[in-house]
Amino acid sequence: MFFINDDVKKLLSLTDLVLLDIKHINPEKCKDLVGVSNKLELEFAKYLSDNNIAIWIRQVLVPGLTDDEEDLIALRDFINSLKTVQKVEILPYHNLGKTKWENLGLNYALENVRTATDEDVKRAKEILNL
Repeated sequence: MFFINDDVKKLLSLTDLVLLDIKHINPEKCKDLVGVSNKLELEFAKYLSDNNIAIWIRQVLVPGLTDDEEDLIALRDFINSLKTVQKVEILPYHNLGKTKWENLGLNYALENVRTATDEDVKRAKEILNL
């Protein structure tokens, strides 16, 4: 993520829609998951909302990492605080990129994480009131 500076504001003044991935709603869990806090991405979402820019929220559902009920409730509450969210997508985690990591000689950090099922997605959507 990035800071909202004058250049970003100018670009956003010409923007009709932003697809925004929220990696994790909990700042500490987000930092554990991706290496940085979610502070800037949540501030960005608020800026978009405050400036009447349409948002599609995208959340990758990773079993054991982003599917905790308490976290999904917090995500729902955050989304409900934004006035320009037009769509929320739950993207089920899959491991199709694993081979790419292996071919590059890199450690696949989600090695022991199962893929998200239709039931996992259904549960998340129920919690999020989608």
